[in-house]
Amino acid sequence: MHYNVHFLAPAVALVGLVIQCGTNAAIIPDSLGRRVIAEPRSAHTVQEFPDPGGSAPEPARWSTRIRDSIVGQLFGRADRHGRRRENQRYLSDTAKVVSQYAGDVVLRFTLKTPEEVKALAEASNILLLDVWSTTKTHADIRIAEADIPPLLDLLPASLQHSHARLMHDLSQTARDTYPGESPGGRYHGRTPDGVQNLFFQDYQPLDVIQAWMNLLRSLFPSLVEIVSIGKSYEGRDIQAIRVGKRGGDGGRKTIIVTGAVHAREWISVSTVSYLAYSLITGYKRSNDRSLDTIVDEFDWYFIPTLNVDGYVYTWEGDRLWRKNRQPTTLAFCKGIDLDRAYNFHFDGSSQSQSNPCSDMFPGTSPFEATEAKVFSDWTYNMTREGAKIVGLLDFHSYSQQILYPYSYSCNSMPPDLENLEELGIGLAKAIRLVSGEHYEVTSACEGTGFAKYQGTTGGGSMMDFFYAEDRIPYSYQIKLRDTGSYGFLLPKDHIIPAGEESMNLLKYFGMFILDDGSPVQRHSGLKKKNLFLLVYSFWCFVITARDTFRVETSKWRVGPCG
Repeated sequence: MHYNVHFLAPAVALVGLVIQCGTNAAIIPDSLGRRVIAEPRSAHTVQEFPDPGGSAPEPARWSTRIRDSIVGQLFGRADRHGRRRENQRYLSDTAKVVSQYAGDVVLRFTLKTPEEVKALAEASNILLLDVWSTTKTHADIRIAEADIPPLLDLLPASLQHSHARLMHDLSQTARDTYPGESPGGRYHGRTPDGVQNLFFQDYQPLDVIQAWMNLLRSLFPSLVEIVSIGKSYEGRDIQAIRVGKRGGDGGRKTIIVTGAVHAREWISVSTVSYLAYSLITGYKRSNDRSLDTIVDEFDWYFIPTLNVDGYVYTWEGDRLWRKNRQPTTLAFCKGIDLDRAYNFHFDGSSQSQSNPCSDMFPGTSPFEATEAKVFSDWTYNMTREGAKIVGLLDFHSYSQQILYPYSYSCNSMPPDLENLEELGIGLAKAIRLVSGEHYEVTSACEGTGFAKYQGTTGGGSMMDFFYAEDRIPYSYQIKLRDTGSYGFLLPKDHIIPAGEESMNLLKYFGMFILDDGSPVQRHSGLKKKNLFLLVYSFWCFVITARDTFRVETSKWRVGPCG
């Protein structure tokens, strides 16, 4: 679906004018103007949304009808079967995209020893397999059924029967993730206030996402700004939604939230979009003090699709494409893994460099990937202009994990490991209170089973780079739903639940940083702190040696002076 920009600009302006002329309703019909009161929910169960059909809706005002008409033109109208007319074209296109998965299966190998992990990692490199997920206990691998015997021949006897299939029909599961392909579920297209929302009814292609972002800016000009952080390899704009108060001295604390570093992880795109939408439409309207506070205190930058070229290709060529679309040393093997392309312990091993067809190919040098270089330059320029970037949330799928640095090594510990673990545990609890879902909290290296082996290491990690080099003190990678039943092909009726639990995570994240306060000063004050500790230790040594003075005040009863 491609929009004519000459039509879009006046349409968006007209929607904004309608809103100013007499309606407080939000972007998608009636999401703010007339709220539906939801029944209280248990803290440990997924919310059951009320049936809006129980009472007759109040008649829409003239401004609302005009607005809804324009929104319908932008996002499509639903027919009596619930499908938007514009989505019908995907019904034929999708068949062509997913037909390539006929005969493919996803196998889960149970891993019990380091030798088994190493053998499977090496076999995956040799056969250029599509590794979906690896943890300390298992690995999920997509493979053509005909290639299963060659894989098993490379594995030890203990793995010959230690695997199971996760999906019965990979092609149909992939087909169901496209708009109009599957019927709605119990959460389908319904925001937390119980209101129908067209945008979150389906996963959305890039042109729809960008039109929606422009619409947000038009409806909330005092709160929303659309920022281009740069161009992708193929020349597309990489856009961010800035949410926060206008004006100020440019030195406000900043948090960056990213999605689709890996193109096939569509739930990350919808989740980042949901978070931006929830902050914007909930600010000063939801009686949620924590939400209002984090909007007042931070500048938020939401980047739904960092890997824009790869994301477009998942809609037009290969639903399970992972990398960007940049050429490599082999003409028939495009793409660099944007999560391994940064200049921090970059994996320059011969095993990694010799496999440009691998889904984890990091490029031949740091920042060879255009999008990684653009993103790094953008954050660097922001800090030069006075922004204090205090947090990075990089959303991925799948496996339900909250990962903190480091990714490149399991032997190196971050200097403030205690803080990272404390916040990570709090984020997992924030999710559990909303949906009851369990998220594991661990370091990125420990959470990724293959990270210790050449060709599959976590070197060059985006999270590690921004934590260690750009000094973003709270940097996390959030791996969303699920734990393997659908993997990257999560059904669209999970969009709202994943957004809900991530919204609680986001509020906890912001409030923790505000309450703690120290992370902003951690790196800039590190040398002063070390100097203070050195002087203090020397002072204590002198006192102890002379045995003349004693420190009686309990406040200082530490170290050699205790």
